[in-house]
Amino acid sequence: MTEHTTVVVIGAGVAGLTLGNLLLRSGIGCVVLEKHSREYVERRQRAGTIDSRGVRMFREWGLEEVFANDALPDVEAGFFLDGEELSIDFAGDDESVFCPQQVLVRNLTDVFLRAGGDLRFEADDITLDLERPAVRYADVVLPCDHIAGCDGDRGISRTAFPDGVLTRYSREYGYAWLSVLAEVAAAPSGMAIHARGLAGMIPRGAHASRVYLQCPPGDELAHWPDERVWSELSARFGRPVTPGRIAEKRLVPLRNVVHSPMHHGPLYLLGDAAHIVPPMSAKGIHLALFDAEVFANAVVRRAKEDDPSLLDGYSETCLRHVWNYQAFAAWITDVMHDAGDPSYAGEFRQRTARAELERQFTSPAAGRLFAEFLAGVS
Repeated sequence: MTEHTTVVVIGAGVAGLTLGNLLLRSGIGCVVLEKHSREYVERRQRAGTIDSRGVRMFREWGLEEVFANDALPDVEAGFFLDGEELSIDFAGDDESVFCPQQVLVRNLTDVFLRAGGDLRFEADDITLDLERPAVRYADVVLPCDHIAGCDGDRGISRTAFPDGVLTRYSREYGYAWLSVLAEVAAAPSGMAIHARGLAGMIPRGAHASRVYLQCPPGDELAHWPDERVWSELSARFGRPVTPGRIAEKRLVPLRNVVHSPMHHGPLYLLGDAAHIVPPMSAKGIHLALFDAEVFANAVVRRAKEDDPSLLDGYSETCLRHVWNYQAFAAWITDVMHDAGDPSYAGEFRQRTARAELERQFTSPAAGRLFAEFLAGVS
């Protein structure tokens, strides 16, 4: 079976579904392909905050319903240093909202399908043809004008780039995170810096939380029985933490990654397929939404005005923004970890990192930036 559409979107995550909705609202034909089932996609637990720019973007496109019913804008996150809770002024124009990623994906899916969008789950064995632009899966061939690779860091889109075209820039950190999904309210909620290492406890709903504990990069899950998770979390926050059932544990290496260029022929990379930021920065969703809007506007310009200039400049436009946020991600990751355990970067760096943090609390301008980060931490 052969069908033609303007854009084939690979991946039904935040980037792919946002792009699909923007194209649909602009009258641009598109098909979204996802290799997993809908149930699987809507249960993935990841980042949980839409920052100010993302909130404004959805509102401008008339899509505020994707977070309006499920967002929790009044979630408060504390900041703890050696067990002492510090205060920070959240005043300003921050409009970020807490919305668990699985909720955002579910809502984007509902809106897309309700508007007549073409979303195909369990699309196995996807292959890309960049010479005569088309996407194939099963017995279906989808000739198209553009392919949007929104299938994450381990997807197939990036592998379709010819050898020698892509350059991978990366940085690996000297530590990892134990990431735990727990069926218990986040109390305390926020981030804790301690000589034992960084810790976090972030809401993922009224009765669920995501717990983070800094650990060595070569650590093993066997070293982290449930009892140790809760005792270590209490020690780093400096106060008792009520334990709950742990539903998931995984080790997360911290890294910055950028693939350049983000465009080759008819194929464009969006979101995690093109770049990764450490979860410490809470900017993964931000970058995915930025890419989706830039690409959607470029396709609309090409289709309606026969002007390819925005498509031609897609990679340059996005990468300029990506590198700016990579700089922020690297900075906040270094500062938050270096200020705690001195065994990684030494006691001199620990003291300079703490001085940097103190400046965030005493400088109004720096404090606003840090407050937005803290409100949006994933």
